[in-house]
Amino acid sequence: MEVKADRNDLPVDIRQLKTVLLGDLVRRYREEVTPSKEGCAVERVVLDKFLRDPICSLKLSELRTEDFARYRDQRLKVIKATTLKRQLNPIRHLFEVARSEWGLPIRENLVAKLGLQTKSDRRERRLRPGEMERLEGAARVCRNPLIQRIILFAVATGMRRGEILAMRWDDVNIDQRSLVIPKTKNGHPRTIPLSRDALAVLTPLASSNGRIFPMSANGFRLAWERVKARAGIDDLRFHDLRHEAISAFFEKGLSAPEVALISGHRDMTMLFRYSHATRQNILKQFDASEERVIAFLEVNESCHGKPKQNEQQR
Repeated sequence: MEVKADRNDLPVDIRQLKTVLLGDLVRRYREEVTPSKEGCAVERVVLDKFLRDPICSLKLSELRTEDFARYRDQRLKVIKATTLKRQLNPIRHLFEVARSEWGLPIRENLVAKLGLQTKSDRRERRLRPGEMERLEGAARVCRNPLIQRIILFAVATGMRRGEILAMRWDDVNIDQRSLVIPKTKNGHPRTIPLSRDALAVLTPLASSNGRIFPMSANGFRLAWERVKARAGIDDLRFHDLRHEAISAFFEKGLSAPEVALISGHRDMTMLFRYSHATRQNILKQFDASEERVIAFLEVNESCHGKPKQNEQQR
């Protein structure tokens, strides 16, 4: 029994689990953990929706993976698997918090055991020839001149929409050509270098304080949709401009760590989605080296003459 205790293999005392409902945990998580997250407003809506499901009326001692499987099958009738996976992330994290911080004797994470096959919705959409010019032309006639500058700044920096709209002049150092992004998606602030194109967007707007682009997220979203319609482009998302920018960084010869410094990716495997840009660079290098080889062979053959071929070889 002592050995089992050391290995944490003793049977779980489920008496405490008989007094706690899943809904109780969800509400506690919503009030104590959710407010500290970047997307707390969205997560609160997701948890409120989850609380209305009958599964939340079950005691923790009664919960089985089969209960979550039923919930999964029911939700998949109305939403995509990728959406459901995102919505279940806080429930999965809830069990970990309950085990490690709230002292509940939960032996396994039932949501982590849940099978959920999702198809990759990874996008590799880049700007096609002429699309940037069409976007600029459509944005130029907007009543708000900031729309065009936000689009240009996104392509120059690879920043997310929320990061751009939250920028403040206090975070910009024109002399050092740097920008501090204090609040990011992954929670880790970063400082990025500013290219000449990025500085050209900011310089005419220079101010002493306040936000650089004082627009609401919804206001810009509506303006972006109007710009796309005016430009005749219907399959482009604003986040695709980030993909365009990061791909261009690789094409300019920046290394993966250098690109990660700008983009904020902390997992290098996430940068593999931009490998197509690297492939294009490799092909260009192949073509350049092969052209030298071909030129050498042509010169060599012109000096020594081509070997005669018989009819069968021809």
